[in-house]
Amino acid sequence: MLTYDVDIWSIRQRKGRPKPFELRWRVGERSHSRSFKLKPQAEGRQSELLAALRNREQYDEETGLPASEFEALTTPTWYEHATAYVLMKWPKAAAKHRASIAETFATITPAFVSSSRGAPDAAVLRKALYGWAFRAAQDTDGNLRMRHQVETPPADIAAALTWISANTVKMTEVGKSERLRSALDALSKKLNGMPAADNTVNRKRMVLSNALRYAVERGTLVSNPLVRVDWTGPDKDDEVDFRYVPNPDQAAALIDAVRQLSARGEHMAAFFGCLYYAAMRPSEIAALRAEDCKLPKSGWGELVLAGSQPEVGSGWTNDGQSFEQRGLKRRARTATRSVPIPPVLTAMLRGHKERYGVADDGRLFRAAKGGRVRSTEYCELWDSARLKALSAKEAKTPLADVPYSLRHAGVSLWINSGVDPMEVAQRAGHSLAVLFRFYAKILKGQQSRANDLIERGLSGG
Repeated sequence: MLTYDVDIWSIRQRKGRPKPFELRWRVGERSHSRSFKLKPQAEGRQSELLAALRNREQYDEETGLPASEFEALTTPTWYEHATAYVLMKWPKAAAKHRASIAETFATITPAFVSSSRGAPDAAVLRKALYGWAFRAAQDTDGNLRMRHQVETPPADIAAALTWISANTVKMTEVGKSERLRSALDALSKKLNGMPAADNTVNRKRMVLSNALRYAVERGTLVSNPLVRVDWTGPDKDDEVDFRYVPNPDQAAALIDAVRQLSARGEHMAAFFGCLYYAAMRPSEIAALRAEDCKLPKSGWGELVLAGSQPEVGSGWTNDGQSFEQRGLKRRARTATRSVPIPPVLTAMLRGHKERYGVADDGRLFRAAKGGRVRSTEYCELWDSARLKALSAKEAKTPLADVPYSLRHAGVSLWINSGVDPMEVAQRAGHSLAVLFRFYAKILKGQQSRANDLIERGLSGG
């Protein structure tokens, strides 16, 4: 308990003792003392206590310390607070979000160190922070603890963890604007120093802000200091670069090239077809089941998407799988999304189902041993298909450089075909804000068509 009821008494000397000079004081009902070897040391401490009284500081009755010293003694360091935050968030957080928290903290923690003396190699420190310091695991009793407390890390990782645990600043120091600016600058860059994407910066900034709000909740900070920092990230254009989005002929050629690569390519051709013709996300295709598909013998079909299986390291999931069963992105877990599919994809999926059947749980696409199709597999197929379908000159450019380019191509085709943006957003599982942010150039290009329609209406046509 803090109080102003303080008496500081004179220094007394007790001969024959190693530290003969004793300073005594009273806080509330409790007496306190401290002995010193030299009288000037005792006088110096006495001056500090008297100065705190003159500054109208309260004293803590239990420890006998001025409020400022008591706060410094009890305030956790950034490392202590960050690990407490991870343990608090872990049980209810999705695996992807757990990894995002660890990635954010691994990025910004070096901005909160109190000294660089004896610092480990930067790569080793990041590995220690991301994979060990901010990753939780259950011990043999089922209790949630930090991973390095449950498993034995390699020697270099253990040394890095020991160093960082002793060399991060107090949370009160974290709240200073210069510290927060350094952290924000760090999270706005990739590991190679290039500017990070806007959505990446915003995601990491939200994690930092939430961690600071948790410090307010715990009584460590009075308010969230991040709101007082006038900081803007580096300019970054999130719009898709449509010079490198495949056109319909190129998209069809790339999917056909996948089919021609190998038996595994034949199995995966319809996977890439879903990316283009239905503009699905890879995590949604991985979770696609036969019961989600309405596939008539001719004409348009329909996919009713109900979930996704985002790929994430096994260390972030509860069951040790390398993926997590989730609802649709940014939607309630039980929400569904209807996507009409053109006859070409309807035929592809019918043929795939008839030839390969389905997994035990009804999934259309699966790895060779029945598990989830991994990104490494379909990316390798895609790299080979690019070399087969594109010219040597095109293959050296970023044209269709990743499978996700097919999703961009599919959405772009819908917009260019005159589909209403609201319908495009619904089919793609976007919000309108995201659609206009990423596809602004294409949407702007539709203005002339809109102008023609308005002019025709005004003229009575």
